[in-house]
This record gives sequence, C-alpha cells and structure tokens, in this order.
Amino acid sequence: MFEAYISGTGSYLPERRLTNFELEKMVDTSDEWIVQRTGIRERRIAEPGDATSDLATRAAVVALEEARLSAKEVECIILCTVTPDTYMPAGAVYVQRALGAERAAAFDISAACTGFIHGIAVGSALIRSGAYKNVLVVGAETLSRIVDFSDRNTCILFGDGAGSAVLARAEGECSSRIVDSYLRSDGTGADMIEMRGGGSRHPATHETVDAKLHFLRMQGKEVFKFATRSMIELIEVALERNHLTPQDLSLVVPHQVNYRIIEAALRKIAIPPERMLLNLERYGNTSAASVPIALHEAALQGRLHRGNHVLLVAFGAGLTWGYNLLKW
Repeated sequence: MFEAYISGTGSYLPERRLTNFELEKMVDTSDEWIVQRTGIRERRIAEPGDATSDLATRAAVVALEEARLSAKEVECIILCTVTPDTYMPAGAVYVQRALGAERAAAFDISAACTGFIHGIAVGSALIRSGAYKNVLVVGAETLSRIVDFSDRNTCILFGDGAGSAVLARAEGECSSRIVDSYLRSDGTGADMIEMRGGGSRHPATHETVDAKLHFLRMQGKEVFKFATRSMIELIEVALERNHLTPQDLSLVVPHQVNYRIIEAALRKIAIPPERMLLNLERYGNTSAASVPIALHEAALQGRLHRGNHVLLVAFGAGLTWGYNLLKW
C-alpha cells in the first residue's frame, strides 16, 4: 500500500460581494440579525456567465501550480459539488477539458457540504491502491443559482466559490500525509436539506417551477442540532481513532456554516479558539468548496507546519458528515 499526501492547494472566489446590508433591501432581515445568528457578514456571487466548472478550473490551476504539476500529469479529477454545470455529463469532464488534462479519468461526487471530505477519502484510496499517482480533488459551488432570494432562512447563508487540492503518491518521507478518513450518512434526515425539483421524482415542469421546487430548502432548527452534534462527534472520533488529545490538533478546519455551531464544539472539546480556522464572515457557506477554500487560506497564512495534525471536518445534506486527518 502506498501513502497519499497533499502536494498543492488552491482556491478561487468571485469578485462580487453580497453584503448583509444589500440583503436588508431584499428580505426581512438585518446585518445585526445575520451576524448574531451566523457570524456571516458577506458572501461571494459568481458572475452570470460563470458556471461551477469555471470556478473549479481556476482553483485547480492554483493547486497544480503549487504542486508543480502539469495538467497532462493529472490521472484523475474528482469534482465535489451539488451545483454541476449539467446533470449529464458530470461537471468534472468540463474541468478536464478546460485544463487540458487529457489523461485523466473524471467524475463527480455529490455529498453536499461533506463533498470535499469524501473526495479526499476517495482520491487518497485510489492512490493507496496503486491505481494513480496524482489525483486532483476540487470542491466548487455556485449556490447562488439554487438559492431563493426571497427566503431569508437560506439566502443569508450561502455563497459561491471553489477550493482544490492535488493528492500525490508519497515517495519516502513527506509532510501533509492523509492519515485517516471517516465518512457517515443518515438517509432518515434526507428531507432536512434538499432541492426537490429536477430529478426523477419531480422532473422539471411548470408546476415544479411555480412551486419553487428547484430552490434549496432546509429545516433550520433541525439542521443546527444535527450540525452541532456531528461536529462534536467528528472531533471526538478522530481523537479516539488516532490516539490523540485535543492538544495534539494544531489546526481544525471546519465546514464554514455557522459560528454558533463551531462555538458549541469549542465549549465541549478543549480546543483553543485560535486553533479553529474561520472565514465564514467573508464567504458564508460555500458547501463543498468551504473546507478546501479554508485549507488553502491556512497554507497562505503559514499555519501548516511540519509535524502538525490538521483535522478537516464537514457535515451537510444527506445527511452526511465526515473528516480527514492530515499529518503535516
């Protein structure tokens, strides 16, 4: 069995900012109300001509440059998203085409906000098996395309963006190794966060459009409870499975969903706040892009040091939740 490590990270955020003050003019809300309940102050919105694969490609280019890898050397592309360009073909093939990664297999993973965690788990398993040497994993979303901007329960939360990581086969000693992954799901909570229209159960019709079934809907209170429970569980399981203490975690990179959820986890587990990377006030919830965007920021900020244990955790629709543990 081979080992897999992260050889490069990248991200891309659209330039357009949608602030809480702008949302005040669209729905019955206020900057103070949003900040107190979520910690979010603004989020990014993709340009009208940009699709998810465009954001994904830009983030991928940054990661490939950091990894000093050409697109032709990429053997597999995994795009993690719930907002692909098209339902068929997979969004990953558009990224492949844009990059010129002609040797790569390409497929999507749909696990909502936990998508990137799944992508790292699958990509590292492919490398460990010996199937590939280099795998590109991208989490990218244009959630603004499926958000109802008349629904204050959802429109205040979500933004657009992309983050990426290049996984490589380890040759001898290396940092940023992927040492453990843990994935869970519970389909009994499938209706807590959903977009009902457009699939085989509710194919697109005038009626589904009129009923707004093609917009994201969620049960906020139940989702909050689930997210708080799952984040605490993920940290506790990661520590137990890997024989670590909270002090051994140099950095936790959580799904950027709600500051109050992260605060609850900090109260339960003795992890200093400065070891939790937060950027949700600037970007909001970017679903599968959330964790890789934050991981790339950690790299840019010089917060990833040799010997550090870095834990990536996420939870989302499905219900799904999971982590990746990295040894830097």
